[in-house]
Amino acid sequence: MSKTILLIEDNAAMRDNIQEILELSEYKVFTAVNGKLGVELAKREKPDLIICDITMPELDGYGVLHILGKSDETAGIPFVFLTAKAEKADFRKGMTLGADDYLTKPFDDVELLDVVEIRLKKASLIKKEFEKTAKGFDEFIDNVKESQEISSFTNDRSLRTHKKKESVFSEGNYPTSLYLVNKGKVKTFKTNEAGKELITGIHKEGDFLGYVPLLENCAFGESAEVLEDAEIYVIPKQDFFALVYNNKEVSRKFIQLLSNNLSEREDRLLKLAYNSVRKRVAEALVQLHDRYQTTTGSKTPIPISREDLAGIVGTATESVIRTLGDFKEEKLIEIQKGDISILNLEKLKGLKN
Repeated sequence: MSKTILLIEDNAAMRDNIQEILELSEYKVFTAVNGKLGVELAKREKPDLIICDITMPELDGYGVLHILGKSDETAGIPFVFLTAKAEKADFRKGMTLGADDYLTKPFDDVELLDVVEIRLKKASLIKKEFEKTAKGFDEFIDNVKESQEISSFTNDRSLRTHKKKESVFSEGNYPTSLYLVNKGKVKTFKTNEAGKELITGIHKEGDFLGYVPLLENCAFGESAEVLEDAEIYVIPKQDFFALVYNNKEVSRKFIQLLSNNLSEREDRLLKLAYNSVRKRVAEALVQLHDRYQTTTGSKTPIPISREDLAGIVGTATESVIRTLGDFKEEKLIEIQKGDISILNLEKLKGLKN
């Protein structure tokens, strides 16, 4: 079955030329002459890829991406911008909104087809279904790495054997890893002041443990103990964060694995992951503001690169850029020539708590 592509371009000659090239390569192409029609087509047809011009009347490309990114049905569609501009500000704004790639006009047939093939391949790798086992998780990681959507992955995960009644982790300790039950059974429980256990869950092969404390950056609220001889996959915290924060589609797929595809739990974890980044970026901005301000209530600009800010926060540069974009829309900060000025310090302080 041929892949479907939505092309949103107001220039008729450019639109016809791109459509012809794509159809000769056996893609099915839908076209829209403006952003509003493009949004309607995207929601109705749910294409495999969207190619969209930036500068258009009625609704520009940024507006199209923003609207589609708010819908669960269209947020995961790979999105490629067409632009006649090559300024850094255009690239940064597109990255903030979640664009996957750019084509700068003029481009040739080979450039167009290369971008399309690469983005479709990456999307198909991540959309595969994987078993919830150590083997399935390894396959998921291999596919994500092949798609080149995550970096700085340690590959330090290990498979540990546990005997009955051995502890996996204890209430009150801070997590350093994510756990995946590969074989056997594990119980989670809380202990009251009298020493009595309250079992909170029985976990079998394919169940992940310990991800909520990692996302909330807090101590375990329960303990885990092996009920029968078990094999448990141990995934380093650094790798967990790489999967959650580096790429929106990788994050969504990984959270589906964590949550057994239960929509309510998946939504909660996505919000938890997103809120965690917001809190950490807010905290970093407050700390930097305290260091850079010269007078009380001043708007002293913070001259820090997005890469350095990502290093402070401990997440991907793209996640920091998206979060700064949200803060700018919410009038919490302003950005001029890359420097950040705090507009609402009190609200930022509230976000970090």
